[in-house]
Amino acid sequence: MDCIQFFEQIKGKKIAMCGIGVSNTPLIMNFLSKGAKVYACDRRSREMLGEIADTLEKAGAELRLGEQYLENLEVDMIFRTPGMNFHLPELDDARKKGIAVTSEMEVFFDLCPATVFAITGSDGKTTTTTLIAKMLEAEGKRVFVGGNIGTPLLPEIENITKDDFVVVELSSFQLISMRKSPDIAVVTNVAPNHLDVHKDMDEYVEAKKNIILHQNAFSRTVLNKDNEITNSFKPFVRGQSLSFSMETPLKNGAWLDANGIIHMSYRGIDAPIMHRDEIAILGDHNVENYLSAITAVWGYVGVDSIKRVAREFKGVEHRIEFVREVNGVKYYNDSIASSPTRTIAGLKAFPKKVWLIAGGYDKHIPYEPMVPYVLQKVEKLLLCGDTAEKIENAVRTDKNYNGKPEIIRVEDIAEAVNYAYKTAKSGDIVTLSPASASFDKFPNFVARGNYFKEQVNKL
Repeated sequence: MDCIQFFEQIKGKKIAMCGIGVSNTPLIMNFLSKGAKVYACDRRSREMLGEIADTLEKAGAELRLGEQYLENLEVDMIFRTPGMNFHLPELDDARKKGIAVTSEMEVFFDLCPATVFAITGSDGKTTTTTLIAKMLEAEGKRVFVGGNIGTPLLPEIENITKDDFVVVELSSFQLISMRKSPDIAVVTNVAPNHLDVHKDMDEYVEAKKNIILHQNAFSRTVLNKDNEITNSFKPFVRGQSLSFSMETPLKNGAWLDANGIIHMSYRGIDAPIMHRDEIAILGDHNVENYLSAITAVWGYVGVDSIKRVAREFKGVEHRIEFVREVNGVKYYNDSIASSPTRTIAGLKAFPKKVWLIAGGYDKHIPYEPMVPYVLQKVEKLLLCGDTAEKIENAVRTDKNYNGKPEIIRVEDIAEAVNYAYKTAKSGDIVTLSPASASFDKFPNFVARGNYFKEQVNKL
């Protein structure tokens, strides 16, 4: 089906858009303009939504707000927002009634004529997505970026041609219901995450695997050789199978040698590309992100474009983002670190011990795997939020804990910043890398990171 047929089909149909946020608002406007009857549904009240409620109503949407926003929806189709649990009882009830439950990405994949790169993983998705897009752009290609980042792509579908490139970041929540896979699929890594929403780790892993299960013989799959779960996806690859590795030389994929040189081996030819020191952003995990991006774009992009992006790209906001230096103390915002594996990567990026601000919403992930890195890389551990006690217990009960790092409980991020300002010495590094989600105090990691930066900039 092409997009003309699709938009013809939705004319006059009753469509519920669940979640009035960044991804669904342009979609609501787009569907209204195509003649659909749109119900804009959200748990929040009219007061909490503010002006957007008036805007949508004036455009012709019917609002369904409050705690019962999903109950008794008599519609033809429901679009769930990316973060919405696929197995919500209300959505299961709708399916039993014969109502189609879909999402923006599912429909977009069905209609998109362009070459699609899609990236998933527990960590590194956004940076890898951004790198792939920038490398394609550096080569002069027209690129659309979306999915879990950027703007919704479905409202753009009529502008996208077969000569364009689309780069999408996909979360497990988006992938769980996908029945179409991209032309080039990248899995950065898989580690425990979102276990507050997925029923278990198996469901989370199976959702991630969906990115490759519906590919064909003309597709490309890029897997992390160093990650056991990711590497276990290899038997399910249906097209060209490539890997990347920080640890071992490869015959097909990008790898790092003992001297810090990045190579790309492809069809019997090994090409040294650049030294890891040419990459402007910090950390082993970012070298890994480059390896995955290079493997994905190989053949679409030349080495000069890859090297240019490495030199010029200064990183994505909230990912080991340098905020400022005050009295010789450097402050970094790594608010994206909403799981222990992210915080480990953040700690390893620094050449010396740091002051770590951690804690937040509990996603039911164990903190014990993070403890050896905390003992090795943290000078002072400032804890706040719902998970403060879990993190402190994990550190204190470790057999190697000898009272260092010193653990300080603070009320919130603002108190942590002020404590560091008063007591840290010139040469110290303070990083917000919470190892927890933000939802105990903030709507998302972006709001948390911005709040941290505000506090630091006020010093």
